[in-house]
Amino acid sequence: MKLTYQGHSCFIVECKGQSIIIDPFLNGNPLAKITPKDVTVNAVLVTHGHGDHLGDAVEISKKNNAPIIGTFELVNYCLAKGATGHAMHIGGGHNFPFGRVKLTIAHHGSSIDTAATGNPCGFLITIDGKTVYHAGDTGLFSDMALIGETNSIDCALVPIGDNFTMGVDDAIRAVGMLKPRIAVPMHYNTFDLIKQDPEAFRRGLAGKQVRVEILKPGETLEV
Repeated sequence: MKLTYQGHSCFIVECKGQSIIIDPFLNGNPLAKITPKDVTVNAVLVTHGHGDHLGDAVEISKKNNAPIIGTFELVNYCLAKGATGHAMHIGGGHNFPFGRVKLTIAHHGSSIDTAATGNPCGFLITIDGKTVYHAGDTGLFSDMALIGETNSIDCALVPIGDNFTMGVDDAIRAVGMLKPRIAVPMHYNTFDLIKQDPEAFRRGLAGKQVRVEILKPGETLEV
């Protein structure tokens, strides 16, 4: 499985000829190295309705005839914009041609323009025996320990930007509960308000049984 970081909370996941994009905030993202026109995927996963996560999902869905996967209200919003979609909700899982997706809780908000787009979520994505956890925009919550106990997480993608999400210290605690093999920080340095030093995240996990990978936009990680 190959993960390519596109800045903020956006990742492209590729495995065995299948690919998905998560939180495709590309237009307007000062860190992104690609545009929606460059994206060829089988599915679009969106954690919540804020513009820096929903981003270019509808355009990418239309271009690729790829379903947007997310919570019921968010997917219905995208369907009304002409996208295709597969609605789910927190706690539910579904097997797709590319792999399995299960939605987890996330403590945040979710709206776009004047539309309420339901609850935010995180994703457990399992493809070819490897599991990636994308936490979405969230604060620290104790059920991360349950997620870690009930899933063998190969790679956890966790926000560290603070202000809107967990900061570095809470993200370190989150990784301790999730117990992933690899941890990747996200949702930082896109804007001044969420500027953080990812090396502080790495230092905080030194000596723990986890490998920290700090990706620059455009860089790829093999999981």
